[in-house]
Amino acid sequence: MKVPALLPRFVPVPANVPEAETGTVLAGPPELHGVQRFTLLEELIAAHMGRLFPGSRVVASYPFHLLRDSDVEPDEDDEESLNMLEVMKETISQRPFGSTVRIDVDTTMPNAVRAWLVEQVHAMPQDVYVVDGLLGLEDLIQLGSLNRPDLKDLPVEPATNFPWRDEEYVNSGKNIFDLIRERDVLLHLPYQSFGAVVDFVGQASRDADVVAIKQTLYRLGKNSPLIPALIAARDDDTQVAVLVELKARFDEENNIEWAQTLETRGVHVAYGLAGLKTHSKLTMVVRREADGLRRYCHIGTGNYNAGTARIYEDIGIFTSSNAIADDVTDVFNVLTGYADQREFNTLWVAPHAMRSKLLERIAAEVESHRIHGKGHIILKMNSLVDQDTIRALYAASQAGVKIDLIVRGICCLRPGVKGVSETITVRSLVGRYLEHSRIFYFANNGEARVFIGSADAMERNFDRRVEVIAEVESQNLVRHIREQILDMYMADTVNARELKSSGDWKAVKPRAGESPFDVQAWFTKYYRKHMALG
Repeated sequence: MKVPALLPRFVPVPANVPEAETGTVLAGPPELHGVQRFTLLEELIAAHMGRLFPGSRVVASYPFHLLRDSDVEPDEDDEESLNMLEVMKETISQRPFGSTVRIDVDTTMPNAVRAWLVEQVHAMPQDVYVVDGLLGLEDLIQLGSLNRPDLKDLPVEPATNFPWRDEEYVNSGKNIFDLIRERDVLLHLPYQSFGAVVDFVGQASRDADVVAIKQTLYRLGKNSPLIPALIAARDDDTQVAVLVELKARFDEENNIEWAQTLETRGVHVAYGLAGLKTHSKLTMVVRREADGLRRYCHIGTGNYNAGTARIYEDIGIFTSSNAIADDVTDVFNVLTGYADQREFNTLWVAPHAMRSKLLERIAAEVESHRIHGKGHIILKMNSLVDQDTIRALYAASQAGVKIDLIVRGICCLRPGVKGVSETITVRSLVGRYLEHSRIFYFANNGEARVFIGSADAMERNFDRRVEVIAEVESQNLVRHIREQILDMYMADTVNARELKSSGDWKAVKPRAGESPFDVQAWFTKYYRKHMALG
């Protein structure tokens, strides 16, 4: 029997209200006394199974949790008849019928029933996992919505001390574009508010001098504050072009809805390139100014999603650099037009050149170390899987380059192996916020170069996605990223685990006499006092 997803997994039941020593019953709801009780929905169903099957004799019932392959892929072979919107609608309609990849059962289910279940769902015996405990742990998120502040982290509001919001700045007649024209600006989420991006797009939508807005959207989330701004801009006859990636896994339906909303309001919507996911995070505003058209760009490491921006750590750069804007313009021409450009002047763009650009920078650091010494590479990303990148880092280590890797998720590189990776350290940070930014630092003999972007070092990012990594041009921001971001991550002794040559992870502890250092808590305080400007 399939249980509808709209039903709550944890069903509240009355709590036994404790009695005071006087024998009187304490007044008020049980949550005031710190007690709330729930029963599992499957236990409730099992207790009343006879009512669900009247006329039958219930012998036994067993819960199971079935997982299907939900990573749907559209058929993009026939490009001439390809209507990506309709193709994706048809594709996601097949998701409930995906092949079985896993069946979780509890310890009460007999072997004979397991074998029967495997046959019914067209699975294999090795797909069955016996779980001694709760099935479907993802449903525990329901408990997170309880009104129990005593069981939750204290709320933290992101910093909003952006210069363009300062009353004196506004009264002077200046706006966000005036500031970005003067110097680049770094935004560090979630410690600083996503409102900076909303300000950027929102001011562009109301500015009579803005002639065009272009943006890539991968995971927008619900109730996006960017959509009204894009529609308002189009209503004012500003040219608005948006790339909505319909193949963003598990966000397909949401993105289809946003794409249709934008199209009905006259926004030019493109759906990406056949065979590739557009994962880059780009926004460009074209503005008419006294000295001609000027382009303002935002390049980020995370999605334009106001919800995840409160719990995902990401960075982004606002810039009016002509060199970067030239390349961003060309990327949008590829995504929303018919251009087939594969080489760019400053940006690393996948799928054609990103891997080779990264390997070139690693090789350049090796050469710099050979001549000058003090070679140092710091890479921060979600996953390190790409074999070519790993081999290049091994070679750099064998050449004596110091390499520090901050990899939150999968890492296929083995550090500290004698003769192979002795100069490499790997650490992962898992804390209150999800570490999500991608940063590439190269010491370059004292003239450091830093790159940020949307891609991890994985085959899928380098070969099957449209990704963008940009160099940070401002030396002030380069220093900020090194000293106030990367160095702080390397100092963490609360959230960090270090990967050993054995393949084991070991918690990083403060040295004797040192206090524990929580980098995420430190960022929260730092950005309330500082704004990272180029």
